[in-house]
Amino acid sequence: MKVRVRRRAEGNARAVAIPVAGADAVPARYADAARAAGFDGRRGAACLIHAPPGRVLLVGVGDPPDAAAARDAGAIAAHHLADARRIAIDATALPPALVAAVAEGAALRAWNPARYRSRSDPEAPALAACDVLAADHDEAARLWNSAEAGVAGVALARNLVLAPGNKLTPRNFAAHLSRLTDAGVRMEVLNAAELRALGMGALLAVGAGSPYAPRLIVLRWPGAFDAPPVAFVGKGITFDTGGICIKPADGMEDMRADMAGAAACAGAILTLALRRSPAPAVAVLAIAENATGAASYRPGDIVRTFPGTTVEVIDTDAEGRLVLADALAYTVARLHPRAIVDLATLTGSVVTALGHHMAGLYANDAALAGRVAAAGGAVGEPCWWMPIGDSHRADLDSDVADLRQCLTGRRQPDACQAAAFLREFVGDTPWAHLDIAGVEDKAEADDTAPRGPTGFGVRLLDRLVAQSFEDPEA
Repeated sequence: MKVRVRRRAEGNARAVAIPVAGADAVPARYADAARAAGFDGRRGAACLIHAPPGRVLLVGVGDPPDAAAARDAGAIAAHHLADARRIAIDATALPPALVAAVAEGAALRAWNPARYRSRSDPEAPALAACDVLAADHDEAARLWNSAEAGVAGVALARNLVLAPGNKLTPRNFAAHLSRLTDAGVRMEVLNAAELRALGMGALLAVGAGSPYAPRLIVLRWPGAFDAPPVAFVGKGITFDTGGICIKPADGMEDMRADMAGAAACAGAILTLALRRSPAPAVAVLAIAENATGAASYRPGDIVRTFPGTTVEVIDTDAEGRLVLADALAYTVARLHPRAIVDLATLTGSVVTALGHHMAGLYANDAALAGRVAAAGGAVGEPCWWMPIGDSHRADLDSDVADLRQCLTGRRQPDACQAAAFLREFVGDTPWAHLDIAGVEDKAEADDTAPRGPTGFGVRLLDRLVAQSFEDPEA
């Protein structure tokens, strides 16, 4: 769907939504109908009125409205009026920042996950265009141009996560991202031979059982001033069978999404490029398929990581922390970032702890953790700070290697131990880890979000950069 911020609607929009900040703000001509329907303008309330020249949807944004309520209002409008070809959202009563939030919500909700169907879906939304009307058009349009970059980044991440394992091999992942160079992103792809020369034994071990060799993808956004980059590191397992420690068949089809962290990092770099962020940034994506084969790595193996640290393998289904270990260490040694945030669908135990409501946040730097949490809260991608205790690191002591990969025993609740493992590979660099295993996908659609991949992390990382890394003097 194409979303535009305009002074007035273009064409024939026979469906109009009006964000309303409380019952007293209902336009007079709709007041009786709204009152009869019990519409009170609270956040998320909706009232559909049939009036010339078509339908009018009143959507509550609360009093006073905020950005989250405005995003929800745009999403509700796009959802409830999705059978129309073109709609207008009359947001002229809102300030420019909230107009942009309305447009953002509408665009995010209108994403359609039906791209692999060979026949048209009779229930698919018909909505193709949305005009968001603003009183202060110039300022609202400027803010929307920035927010629209984030929508494009989310769409990239969602489309990558949606792709099945037979379409998105490690090599194809790199091919998909090559189009980012059109936006000014510099791209480097390290193949298996180059990874071997660098000594990335952990990433190579995870990908050894697959006919599709692993890759390390580096995406650079140069920014506008000379400073160390902020780095995003993403887990990119294009399909996860669990390896020799194979997963149960039930639900394994969802393991195509085990690269959602890498997809979000790529989407964030695209967002920075499209809005021409002045901050230098880099994304390092560890891409592999964790398959079963004659060359698969085994429990009990000892692998040597990029910095030389040896790791005793306990469970081949705890592969994410291994590929991230090499990627994090490479990022520190070769790219010298001012801060690192990694994203990964890493553990099931974080879902047990936090459900599907927020990501688990771990860090070695309290200031960075606070900034990450604040950025997530601002864009509706919440995180909860989790501990890394001394005992979590002690659990990783090994008798035969520098450390072991995870706790012994299948399906141990080890989100904290996984974070402790990753911390070993970042040294003193400020680092935060987001375990997004519970939030990268939405099982059922609702008024504010479609079913399927969420693109969680794209807008969080973009907001983090905007709030904390775009001042060259900071």
